[in-house]
Amino acid sequence: MPEQPEEHRLIAERRRKLAELRKLGVEPYPYEYDQTHHAAELQTLHAHLPEQGRSGEMVRVAGRLMLFRDMGKLAFGQVQDETGRIQVMLRKETLGGSWGVVELLDLGDFIGARGEVIKTKTGEVTVEANEIALLSKSVRPLPDKHKGLKDEETRLRKRYLDLIMNPDVKEVFRKRALIIDATRGVLAKRRFLEVETPTLQTVYGGANAKPFLTHINAWDLRMYLSISPELYLKRLLVGGFERVYTICKNFRNEGVDQMHNPEFTMMECYAAHWDYRRMMALTEEIYEEACKAVNNSTRVERNGVTLEFKAPWPRIRFLDSIREHAGIDVESMDRDALMREAVERNLDVAPQATRGEILMAFFERYAEEKLIQPCHVIDHPIESTPLCKTLRTGDLAMIERFESFAVGVELSNAYSELNDPARQKELFAQQEERGRGGDEEAHPMDADYVEALEYGMPPAGGLGIGIDRMVILLTGAEGIRDVILFPTVKPGNEDG
Repeated sequence: MPEQPEEHRLIAERRRKLAELRKLGVEPYPYEYDQTHHAAELQTLHAHLPEQGRSGEMVRVAGRLMLFRDMGKLAFGQVQDETGRIQVMLRKETLGGSWGVVELLDLGDFIGARGEVIKTKTGEVTVEANEIALLSKSVRPLPDKHKGLKDEETRLRKRYLDLIMNPDVKEVFRKRALIIDATRGVLAKRRFLEVETPTLQTVYGGANAKPFLTHINAWDLRMYLSISPELYLKRLLVGGFERVYTICKNFRNEGVDQMHNPEFTMMECYAAHWDYRRMMALTEEIYEEACKAVNNSTRVERNGVTLEFKAPWPRIRFLDSIREHAGIDVESMDRDALMREAVERNLDVAPQATRGEILMAFFERYAEEKLIQPCHVIDHPIESTPLCKTLRTGDLAMIERFESFAVGVELSNAYSELNDPARQKELFAQQEERGRGGDEEAHPMDADYVEALEYGMPPAGGLGIGIDRMVILLTGAEGIRDVILFPTVKPGNEDG
């Protein structure tokens, strides 16, 4: 966006000051500064000081100048660092020749100050500076402090400004880090090994999703960005690892909304000799520990509802959830009866849809949004994935899969993993046929993965948890773009 006349004038004035500083022999972009304390630390350590009290402690603070009052021979500034703000008092008689730097300061400049910690007569913890250092001259003015930075698209495109002007935003990302640490902690305790899987893949797989296409020039080879690490992690089970996980970026060329971003973060883990029931318990433990890490409780408030993440969570059969929320006993209905009911209810199903596909449409329309408290929906139609074992009861139409939900949002996806290579090849072939029929989300044939299974993979349970959604739910954020530092944003005019 072109600079506005007033902005252009302010930038010109700041550049004039920059030149003036250099004439004074001041380096406006030095290499380092010996910061000894942060704002929050000093606020806590010296909260007990009486008004106009002196601590006797000399400190060095550093940060961005966010407020500045120059009263001629005395100036006060609010310096903002990673932890918060601290006031700095600057006296001309104390700073002597350095006062020329003070006269050339602007809001947004990074400064360092050395001095004694005191408390002013108004009760504010303050660094009374006897040294001042310019650490970085800001040549572009910050957004107006009264108007702030409220335009959402600008906040996302210029996240650095969002973090400067809206410090509370940082807290979401601190909590995000704690949630990931808690997840890793649970997996480490259960002896899972963290590994890496390729982002560039010759055959995409592990989910029903449309991939991003790219190209390796050196080999003139078409490649895909990973939609899931699943098939690589299961190759590691073939290779002899028993418990593995990764926290990685996935890329799906699909819609963008409150819960979907083309680039997102997943945790996927696989454990030899486990099944989907043990993965339910692991899901609960991860969510419970992550919730406690950021909320000091297993409960969190969201849209006026108190969500309880303490284990165990209810297990709800997929077919029972449809019966409860759609008001029909789908279990007793054949494909044609289901199709008639779907047409009568205006469900979006293709004329050639299978019984399982119709059931999934019923679930998505009637059940999903009603699943408020954390729960596991178990035993899904086989059409929902080609990578899962059928029910051990012998029902070949249903699989040992669960999805976890809360407030109508999918939290996790897990299976008792299919390890029969012949059956896997058959299901891939069916998916490949769907792809030829125009289904862009159909799973392609992965002959190398089938070959790996032919060497033998132990029985296993697998689990995928969307990290971004976990952060949304556990921090109270509105949507996925609020928990990704640099979300995918459509280019457009920017209002800085």
